[in-house]
Amino acid sequence: MDILLIVLVSAGLAMLQALLVACFGLRGFSYRRDFSVKDAQVGDTVRFVEVIRNRSLLFLPWIRIESRIPPSFEFHTKEEVDIRGSNYHQSVFSLPPFCQITRQHRVVLRSRGHFQLTQAAMTAGDLLGIRTISRDIDAPAELFVYPASLPLEQALLPFSRPQGSLAVPRWIQPDPFLVNGIRAYRAGDPERDIHWASTARTGELQVKTHDYTADPRLMVLINAQKTPEQWGDLMEYEQDRIEYAISLAATLCQYALSRGAEAGFAANMPLDENEEAACLPPARSADRAEVLLRAMACLRIKRLVRFSTFLEQLPAQQGIDYVILSCYDSEDIRARMESLRRRGNTASLRVLPEVHHG
Repeated sequence: MDILLIVLVSAGLAMLQALLVACFGLRGFSYRRDFSVKDAQVGDTVRFVEVIRNRSLLFLPWIRIESRIPPSFEFHTKEEVDIRGSNYHQSVFSLPPFCQITRQHRVVLRSRGHFQLTQAAMTAGDLLGIRTISRDIDAPAELFVYPASLPLEQALLPFSRPQGSLAVPRWIQPDPFLVNGIRAYRAGDPERDIHWASTARTGELQVKTHDYTADPRLMVLINAQKTPEQWGDLMEYEQDRIEYAISLAATLCQYALSRGAEAGFAANMPLDENEEAACLPPARSADRAEVLLRAMACLRIKRLVRFSTFLEQLPAQQGIDYVILSCYDSEDIRARMESLRRRGNTASLRVLPEVHHG
């Protein structure tokens, strides 16, 4: 009888515990997640932070959180997580009463993009697995991954060695005869720019800053087509050269902004889920680099219109340095470039090299 009583009491307690978890287990439960930064670059390592909290008196034996993650997120963690098929992230927690657990995972970012995590699937159960409860919970997290940076020499090579009709854009070199101010010396400043009178007055090296002959305005145009005949979208394994073009555009825009020029870009591709071609006209502001890089992170490699048509539809403007990044050269592109020049702009073409992974 004693053994039977023990069994009955144990069974009753197990059922009671299962009933309590099923009815009240999630009332004091909360879960949130986020990245350690909002903006990063391809190749960076960021922290993915999970915070789970139990604000009730009830012990939660186990809770499992599952969510879909981008396959380009490379997790490096010692926590109790499971990455299945490079697409699903799973964390398992055990929560005593009035307890909070914070987990941090190192994540290496392998590709450009605008990543938005929304919901996660949660499953909780009692100690013996008699009852389980499941529900979807809102757990937003957002990250902009900028294009990879390219060496400046590589980005400027076609402009530093012009050939034929390739013009040197006005934002490459300032006019040495137009002095617009004085600032503190920085590593790499040429000795000829040292302002000796200001240096003697302040006791620190001061250099002259130069203006441009004309107000420089850079507009980078990215072609999403690999060939003039391409009609459909590129497969993922065919997108390397377009990704290179986006990285090149980011490098050129950042360099132009650092030289005091206005910068913008356009592409026959959409931003995120929009179905309009991306177009950010040249501008200059304190946060302009961030605006452009975030937009480039959002670029979706999808050809919306033929590139020749896209060039025809550009707003008519003057005084802009157009740089076209394309996988090919064609008579249509050359004709559109000549049309841009007739409006008072400069136009140059960079034919993208093949990209090989070593």
